[in-house]
Amino acid sequence: MAESGENPRAAGGYVVLREVEDGHWLVVGDVDRRPGLTARASRVQAVKDATNGIVNQGEVYAAVPRSEWRVARQL
Repeated sequence: MAESGENPRAAGGYVVLREVEDGHWLVVGDVDRRPGLTARASRVQAVKDATNGIVNQGEVYAAVPRSEWRVARQL
C-alpha cells in the first residue's frame, strides 16, 4: 500500500512519439507506466494509452522513459 503523500507518478512513465516522416517525430502524449508489465509490454501499453487504442497500420511509435526525456531536454 502506498504511503500518504507519495508521488502518484513514482512508477514513472513514458513520452510517446510518432514518426511523421523519416527522422521527424511528433509528441503524442505523456502517460504513466502501468505497474506489473514487462518493459516491452509497458511500452506497448503506453502507445495504446497515448493513442486511445487507435494505431493505424504502418505507423511507427516510440515510448521514451519520461526520466530520459527530461535528461535529453537539458542538453
